[in-house]
Amino acid sequence: MSNDEIFAAAYREHYWAVSRYVARRWGGHASEVEEVVAEVFTVAWRRRADLPSSPLPWLYGVARNCLANAVRGRGRLRRLVDRLGNDDTAHGRHIAAGPEADTPGGWVHDALARLSPADQEVLRLTAWEELGIEEVAVVLGCGRRAASMRLHRARGRLRAEIDRMRPATAAGPHPSKEHGHG
Repeated sequence: MSNDEIFAAAYREHYWAVSRYVARRWGGHASEVEEVVAEVFTVAWRRRADLPSSPLPWLYGVARNCLANAVRGRGRLRRLVDRLGNDDTAHGRHIAAGPEADTPGGWVHDALARLSPADQEVLRLTAWEELGIEEVAVVLGCGRRAASMRLHRARGRLRAEIDRMRPATAAGPHPSKEHGHG
C-alpha cells in the first residue's frame, strides 16, 4: 500500500475515535472539536510516511499536541477578551447551575479535575480510550515502565482526591485501610 492509501485507511478507521478523544477533552462547541480533529489529520497527512502499523495511539499523541495548541490559543483569546472588557463577567451575565444540573457520577469528574493535567491524561487514556499500557506509552512519548508508573501514581492520587471529597459521615473507612493494607 502507498503512504496515501495507508493514510486513507487510518482516516476511515480512526476518525471517530480521534473525534471522541478530542471531544472528551475539549469543552468547546462541535465546530471547535472538528477544527482540532482536522488539524490532527492534517498533521497525519503531512507525516503519512511516519504512520505506524497501529496508528491510533500515534494519532492520539498528535491530538494531544493539537489540543495543547488549541488550549494556548483559547487562553490568548480569553486574555484578549478580558483586556477589551467584553466578557460575560464584565456585563454581569453569570449563569448559576441548580442542583438538578448535577450529572450522575459528576463527583468523579470533579475529583479528576482536581488532578494535574498529566494525571488526568493518563487516566483518560486508559479509561476513556481503553488503551493498554504499551499504547499509553506511545501517546505520552515515554517508555512502557514510565507509563505504567505514571498510571499507578495517577490512580493513587485520584483515589486520595475521591477520599478527600467524600463527606466524613458518608465516607466510612477506606476498604484498604480497614484491613491494614493502605
